[in-house]
Amino acid sequence: MFHVKQSEKASPSESFGMDTPLARELADLSARRRALESTKVEFSGETRVMTVSNQKGGVGKTTTAVNVASALAGLGAKVLVIDLDPQGNASTALGVPHNAETASIYDVLIEGTPLAEIVQQSPEDENLFCAPSTIHLAGAEIELVAQVAREHRLRTALDEYLKSTPMDFVIIDCPPSLGLLTINAFTAASEVFIPIQCEYYALEGLSQLLGSIQMIQKHLNPGLHLSTILLTMYDGRTRLAQQVAEEVRGHFPEQVLETMIPRSVRVSEAPSFGQTVIAYDGQSAGAIAYREAAVEIASRAAQSKEK
Repeated sequence: MFHVKQSEKASPSESFGMDTPLARELADLSARRRALESTKVEFSGETRVMTVSNQKGGVGKTTTAVNVASALAGLGAKVLVIDLDPQGNASTALGVPHNAETASIYDVLIEGTPLAEIVQQSPEDENLFCAPSTIHLAGAEIELVAQVAREHRLRTALDEYLKSTPMDFVIIDCPPSLGLLTINAFTAASEVFIPIQCEYYALEGLSQLLGSIQMIQKHLNPGLHLSTILLTMYDGRTRLAQQVAEEVRGHFPEQVLETMIPRSVRVSEAPSFGQTVIAYDGQSAGAIAYREAAVEIASRAAQSKEK
């Protein structure tokens, strides 16, 4: 009969096959969930206006805008998402109606409608609101050309709205271009938030975007600055993703969040259900990462005020 000495017995985790990459990943997720549950964030009462922008498509721009907004609302912040992309994907993800008959951000920019008349509450959270986009916004670039103070239309409307309806965060989702809609977003915001995909050509076009920010600073909005960069679609199994992350951190050490958003099926699935991943599967790896990013964004503001 074969006997195993006490010192040679496998540990309980090894006995049940727990010492595997998958098991370690699950244990890490569980620990991060517990850490998030015990995290408390305080908000100063001042409004932070962030424009989420990247002229390169497919980097997770809208996904980042709505998920960070939802995560911030979950922390207790009052958040307004302004959908400035004619595709209206942010409105869809937040479960807000945005058919052609819906009063939208188009009416604010072109007709001068007060922002308060078009803002809707998202069914996801009582603290989460959305100024929706409709298909009419596709023609707004051309129509804005003839408007008085065309670069300041959004800022004027937002300033008026915030006088009566305080928000902790306003997050503006831009189209993937550098036209008048994006210029309106830059003029209305104080912070630029850039999601960068962890793949080849990640920094492609970024110099042009930074040039545009400098132009806005010089001529329209001196207070605008690049505050936040979030690495998205990160796959830690590939050397390329690690190299891209290192390169971006090397260029922007102060702006890049520690949190990285992994490639996630759940994140991709959520919009088809008219939800953010926070509402769709709040315990998934993608949702946890976005919640951690939101904590980091909120905490950075608190730390900068302490300094």
